[in-house]
Amino acid sequence: MYLIIFVLNDPDDLDGVLTAWEDAGVSGITILPSTGLQRLRQKQALRDDVPLIPSLSDFYPHDADINNTLFTLVDSDELVEKIVHVTENVVGDLNEPGNGILTVLPTARVYGLAKCPDDQAG
Repeated sequence: MYLIIFVLNDPDDLDGVLTAWEDAGVSGITILPSTGLQRLRQKQALRDDVPLIPSLSDFYPHDADINNTLFTLVDSDELVEKIVHVTENVVGDLNEPGNGILTVLPTARVYGLAKCPDDQAG
């Protein structure tokens, strides 16, 4: 079994990646809003976007300042390769900067992930 972690740089690509992963055979995806150190430092240095009389919402991160980190577990090398392929179809070459970071980790044990028998799936 493998844990796939993907930090998606462009939030506009989220729906496309989710659809591609589901079509590839992924049955569950956890999505967390996230940000990286570089983006945080860059944003702190550029605080000229705050109005003269700010509201609380002016201090919250905007969607453009947020990444999405996706987690999923898959059970085969073939599915890992398929997910990498469909992800690159949506976001572009993952070796190019700004498209996101995808990592695959072997998973020794998983608890709480029950598989439904085919006759009980639903």
